[in-house]
Amino acid sequence: MTRPRRAGVVGLGAVSRFHLAAIDRLPGWELAAVCDVREAARAPHRERAACYADHRALLAHPGLDAVVVTVPNDLHAAVCRDALTAGVPVCVEKPLAVDLAEARALDRLARDRATVLFTAFHRRYNDQVRALRRRLPAGARIAAMRVRYLERIEEHIGTDTWYLDPRRCGGGCVADNGPNAFDLVRYFLGGAAVTAAGIVRDAHGTDRRALVDLRGTDGGTARVELDWSYPGERKDLRLLLADGTVLEADLLAGRPGFKESLWHEYAGVLDAFGAALDRGAGDGTGAGDGLAALELVRAAYGRERTVAGTGEGR
Repeated sequence: MTRPRRAGVVGLGAVSRFHLAAIDRLPGWELAAVCDVREAARAPHRERAACYADHRALLAHPGLDAVVVTVPNDLHAAVCRDALTAGVPVCVEKPLAVDLAEARALDRLARDRATVLFTAFHRRYNDQVRALRRRLPAGARIAAMRVRYLERIEEHIGTDTWYLDPRRCGGGCVADNGPNAFDLVRYFLGGAAVTAAGIVRDAHGTDRRALVDLRGTDGGTARVELDWSYPGERKDLRLLLADGTVLEADLLAGRPGFKESLWHEYAGVLDAFGAALDRGAGDGTGAGDGLAALELVRAAYGRERTVAGTGEGR
């Protein structure tokens, strides 16, 4: 484009600051408008962008080129549907939706409207993940991989307590962290299917820990370890190649500050979203990766073997 793309951000919770920083940081983008039902969340942005309490009003903002959706998980589908209906391209936080039928409907709508629907899988833009992928020898086959996504969720959500409501979140660690972890499996293995899942739930029925096994289309296997009760934070990958070579990546390496890695990852998200917009109505219009990750989430719950107590998930 000859002018910066004008973006709107719907939802000003804990994750929105990374999207807003990416819009400010990257050339070719500018913030046009923000939306949140809370006046206190809108107030800090009044001097630099139009502020709305209703996302439908934001979608009518003059000259809007795209919208970033960071509302609670249970609202993703409705906001995305309204944006696509209005012909506004969407970058939405994972998961694409909490209901698989709604996600599939969004996929159809994006294709029918030839409008980009892009899910923000920020971990695939992590510099350590990208470096690991570059280290893979040409033609190398991955025999097995492990993804660990471990944290204490209460330390990460700020005031966004909806994460702890399974109805709003779509579940627990499998529903919310699972999409990022499953996307990393697909990033390295291509297509994948869930073969087993062991899940630990708390007294409220929220899944706090899980081990999910998957198999890739070429026969490689993966184990995803999820934990919402981990003391601290660990996000890493381990690849075992068919020739016995082991390759590893620590997603937090070199960025010791709390959530420090997210700043560059979300810049990667915005770059990739812009590239999808450049491709236009050909590639990138359907839900794609977002729908595939949600299908794996639902498959994990479908294969769930509930494990009592706080022990290992299997």
